[in-house]
Amino acid sequence: MKDYKTIEKEGYFLLEEKRSRFIGRAKPVSSEEEALEFIQAIKTSCWDATHNCYAYSVEQDALYQRYSDDGEPQGTAGLPMLDVIRKRGLQNVAVVVTRYFGGILLGAGGLVRAYSKACSGALIDAGEVWVKTCLEIKLPIEYHLSGKLQNMLINEDFIIGNTEYSDEVTYTVYSPPERLDFLNQQISEITGGVLRTEVIGSKKIKIDEDRKLIK
Repeated sequence: MKDYKTIEKEGYFLLEEKRSRFIGRAKPVSSEEEALEFIQAIKTSCWDATHNCYAYSVEQDALYQRYSDDGEPQGTAGLPMLDVIRKRGLQNVAVVVTRYFGGILLGAGGLVRAYSKACSGALIDAGEVWVKTCLEIKLPIEYHLSGKLQNMLINEDFIIGNTEYSDEVTYTVYSPPERLDFLNQQISEITGGVLRTEVIGSKKIKIDEDRKLIK
């Protein structure tokens, strides 16, 4: 699967609108089955709610995008929630917004705004991350050249994972496969032609909005 943006953890958001409570819950999922299990778990625990509306977007062998208004007027809950997920560019996420009716009708526009806000709030609380498939590479280098190497890695947007110190410095670096040749060229220039990179293998990593590795 190609690189994609998702959420880091489960998110929660509470909105009160004209005495109705809208409780948004978001979860990262890896399959449609996992999304459906999450939705069912919320429905079971919030069995006394007026509505449990949901939306999810999951990409496996195909893209699965589903939503439900769960009894709200058509187009006022599930679809606006899915639109929020799409506009934020997220994949492999499921969101449920539970509503406890407060006795005052909100109208179609009010419902769209409330469900959209509860969905967005839950996603923001969950934290957005990028999932990328990279090569994991070990880069040993002598101490007096380590500063140059580190600056190059940062300036060229390579992801530094771990740094080990012994008789030399060894960086663990994550690189898109298509940038391996460029990385080797830069290292060779820094070391005067000495190239001792070790490709460990391919690995999926998560990075935050500041391109920092999430361990």
